[in-house]
Amino acid sequence: MLAERGLFEYDTPVVELWPEFGAHGKQSVTVRQALNHTAGVPGIPLETTPEDLCDWDKMCAAIADAELWWEPGTKIGYHAYTWGYIVGELVRRATGKRISQVLRENVAGPLGVADELWFGMPKSEHHRLAVLEDAPSDTEFDMSAMPPDLPMFKAAPMNLYPTAELGNRTDILEADIPAGGKTSARAIARMYAALLDEVDGVRLLPPQRLREATAVSASGVDAVFGMPTTWALGYAVGLPGSSAEETPTAFGVGGVGGSFAFGDSATGIAFAFTKNRLANDFNAATELSQLVTEG
Repeated sequence: MLAERGLFEYDTPVVELWPEFGAHGKQSVTVRQALNHTAGVPGIPLETTPEDLCDWDKMCAAIADAELWWEPGTKIGYHAYTWGYIVGELVRRATGKRISQVLRENVAGPLGVADELWFGMPKSEHHRLAVLEDAPSDTEFDMSAMPPDLPMFKAAPMNLYPTAELGNRTDILEADIPAGGKTSARAIARMYAALLDEVDGVRLLPPQRLREATAVSASGVDAVFGMPTTWALGYAVGLPGSSAEETPTAFGVGGVGGSFAFGDSATGIAFAFTKNRLANDFNAATELSQLVTEG
């Protein structure tokens, strides 16, 4: 939406908006590379604590001072934590507003879901949230059996692995962490619907911008997590249980614990599934989305 308004282009270098980000050879990273997970900055310091995650300025300073993992644009790898802070800081630099405020003013408010779609959620609203819990399979999942030198273990400390305990913390719920939205499935589905078409007089993107934002931008083997991956500009391509080649018009993102949301420009379907019992797979999202898309 901000690109559509001309506040920056996809090929604008991040340093034009955020000069400090250019440290240690990152000056060539573009907005496009930040969006499609090819920027080469997937890691946060291994001493980062949950309290640090809640400190916007501290996290942005750490990311600005980070070393590149690869030459920007040459590899793709999921920027699990850093993506949200990088994009959020670009939003702040471009608009002068925190990303939660921009979300509220430009998306949640106009769509009538301001009380259901948050990044940082005020403590006064926490009583409305479902309490997260870990599925039994999660508690039995043995991370120690995996090789300790895997890139995924270097991207973030294990104390920040997204468990129910972390997600239920009051400070985490209140914090402006873009990689940790607090939302209803209804609100997310409504957002995707308003990307695809007009919803009660609101359309978030014109058709040409939507096509550009959801077209394949980068693909390959994920350099952090090791699986094949395909990304548009901020969205993964393909339905759960499918692939980008099989369902190239579907764009969305899977979330912690098996949640998933997408829009499909070919069918006009907007889908969202949220969970409070966190699992290590997308089996439920896959089954439910297939019931919807094939029904």
